[in-house]
Amino acid sequence: MLNGGRSKISDLLRTEQRNIDVVVKGWVRTKRGNKNVAFIALNDGSTIHNIQVVVDPAAFDEELLKSITTGACVRVNGVLVDSVGSGQPVEVQAREIELYGGADPNVYPLQKKGHSLEFLREIAYLRPRTNTFGAVLRIRHAMAYAIHKYFNDHGFYYLHTPLITGSDAEGAGAMFSVTTLDLNNVPKDAEGKVDYSQDFFGKPCNLTVSGQLEGELGALALGQIYTFGPTFRAENSNTPRHLAEFWMIEPEIAFYELEDNMELAEDFLKYLIRYALDHCMDDLEFLNKMFDDGLIERLNFVLAHDFVRLDYSEGIEILMKSGKKFEFPVSWGLDLQSEHERYLVEEHFKKPVILINYPKEIKAFYMKLNDDGKTVRAMDVLFPKIGEIIGGSQREENYDKLRQRVEELGIPEKDVWWYLDTRRFGTAPHSGFGLGFERLLLFVTGMANIRDVIPFPRTPKNAEF
Repeated sequence: MLNGGRSKISDLLRTEQRNIDVVVKGWVRTKRGNKNVAFIALNDGSTIHNIQVVVDPAAFDEELLKSITTGACVRVNGVLVDSVGSGQPVEVQAREIELYGGADPNVYPLQKKGHSLEFLREIAYLRPRTNTFGAVLRIRHAMAYAIHKYFNDHGFYYLHTPLITGSDAEGAGAMFSVTTLDLNNVPKDAEGKVDYSQDFFGKPCNLTVSGQLEGELGALALGQIYTFGPTFRAENSNTPRHLAEFWMIEPEIAFYELEDNMELAEDFLKYLIRYALDHCMDDLEFLNKMFDDGLIERLNFVLAHDFVRLDYSEGIEILMKSGKKFEFPVSWGLDLQSEHERYLVEEHFKKPVILINYPKEIKAFYMKLNDDGKTVRAMDVLFPKIGEIIGGSQREENYDKLRQRVEELGIPEKDVWWYLDTRRFGTAPHSGFGLGFERLLLFVTGMANIRDVIPFPRTPKNAEF
């Protein structure tokens, strides 16, 4: 038996069986009652719903029942019967109760309901036990599974790219250093610079910001791959949209051009949203009720519409003629802000939008140059409420053009020589994109802060648990 000698509450709430012996184990959400009867709401994490345990106080030790308070962990042997009260189809009539671990009501932080999300971030080691974070984490699991299933079913290979790297895929420079050097006694060379020859890797290394560059190597051998792993950005930003450690999904596909890339991105996103609606409805309904009453409607909105393909230049023109006052100015050559992206999606087209062909100056060096010499074959998928959810491009497969971009941007060739070499040996058109997993979860759960869709957020001055 793989369930620890217990029946999952999610299974019991669905079963048609009655008057059977069951064992349930979980954490007490509430206990109420009187001297004649007690009701324990028990949750084991398998569902947003609790199961009601009915207890005859006369049949149990008084001290044991006093110890069963909110947060306590118990095992209950009993009989599954039709529920007498409303609100649940079945309940468990307790025959035997074992207290695994108590929770002193005087100090247990989750004794009351209605804690703020800010307070719960301060006790991240306990917040998974709340209804809210139980729902979020179950949806997170479902989305991770759906991602792997989608790519496996479409013939992609899962490629593990390195977390420690000597290159900066994005060129942003906001990276965490990895070193074994003694920071209290850093070795220096003859010029007074850090002597990395004495470091573990013999050169400066960092935690990766993206698996894309290595992913391209896999695509140019296996045809179509995807990466799904943690990435790291050392941006000193405390906004609701930034984390220092987050997860990225990055497919890379040989022989794909920009049009193919857009088709894949739309199909992939719709699959994930459909999977959430099909498999996570109880949790979605809870979040829709408690946090975002437009959540389920917005998920269905994405499924109901074909994504608009829109050229960046045309998008800029629409924004400039909109008559709307934006906080950030709009002009050709500037990157779009979330308010601009949301206007296009929510007000102008009333559909998700894929914005393409951005100015080369605001995009990464590896994106394929268009014939106009000014724009690149980039694409951003824009969603309601959230703005950009996917960023990608057709990659530059021409060696000379790619090398020229590396030189223009001042990227040290010694750091990307191996990447350039792939354009010398059997180069091919190829494309890919990146989907921030937590950005996806913000959209699917309706949560407002990215720190609330990852179990243990890593942000400036916060790495305790």
